Amino acid sequence: MAHYKLALLGFGNVGRAFARLLIHKRVHLERNYDLTYTVTAIATRSRGSLIDLNGVDLNEALECGETGKSLADLSVNPVSNDMVRFIEECNADVLFENTPVDYKSGRPAVDHIRMALENGMHVITANKGPVVHAYEELTRMARSKLKRFLFESTVMDGAPIFSLFREALPGAEVQSFTGVLNSTTNLILTRMESGETFDDAVKYAQEMGIAETDPSGDIDGWDAAIKVAALVTVLMNYPMKPHQVEREGIRGVTSRDLESILRSGKRLKLVCSANRIDDHVQASVSPQMVPPSSPLYTVDGTSSILEFETDVLGKLSIVETDPGPDTTAYGLLADFLNVIRSEN
Repeated sequence: MAHYKLALLGFGNVGRAFARLLIHKRVHLERNYDLTYTVTAIATRSRGSLIDLNGVDLNEALECGETGKSLADLSVNPVSNDMVRFIEECNADVLFENTPVDYKSGRPAVDHIRMALENGMHVITANKGPVVHAYEELTRMARSKLKRFLFESTVMDGAPIFSLFREALPGAEVQSFTGVLNSTTNLILTRMESGETFDDAVKYAQEMGIAETDPSGDIDGWDAAIKVAALVTVLMNYPMKPHQVEREGIRGVTSRDLESILRSGKRLKLVCSANRIDDHVQASVSPQMVPPSSPLYTVDGTSSILEFETDVLGKLSIVETDPGPDTTAYGLLADFLNVIRSEN
């Protein structure tokens, strides 16, 4: 029976959801995958860190994480506040890097992943920054170390986007895609269609926990742009940074605008798209009116959709309904199991 030591870097909503999923799936993993695990370390920027090389009690860690107590109170081993040193000392086989995204540089997550690979760990992340800012470097480094760098949860939470093309559609080349990828803006637009003001819809999204105190990353299109850049970089083999995506958010949209669009029989969506043109790729994020004939038309609330066009298939759509931290956590687990398969 294989045993893996896991370290969690980041213990916010996604990190805690992943910890709960590990607890829930413990028997399933042992029975169906001949796999056991211990979490040896958890690190956060604001709530302390802990290392217990004999195995962290995840229920105690979750209680600390959800009540605001310091994780350091549970630590058996000395813990450095320096994340690089933490990675060196956690003695893990797999690092789950789930720190907040940095749109402009991908740091410090890129540094964390680089250090983990250097120390012989597989790395799994829900952080989009390293994918768009260091995909080639980190993939090459992982290969040289005979390790994996996986990131299914970076786009559409736990829906199988990257693994679909890596495993189920070998040889298929993506020519274009279009979709709705930002749950927050889609929820805001859906609520504004019912007459809510922009500010009230944003406040509702914040109360739900899907929009930050500063929602500009969503409403100005940055989150959507970095997801587009990740898809283009990995699936279209064309390195792209978020600033190269033509970007327009929904900040200027009003309820009156949406009322007029609905009367015309269409709906407004923040549409993400990319198209291969000769030897380059054009990509954009912008509010667009979509007709009832479009698969994007029926995607409401926090749901997402991606429609691909490849050189070998007709159009292929993937829809994810009402995702959240639990679905993102599943993407991390799926990547973990794919790591296990690659070693067997």
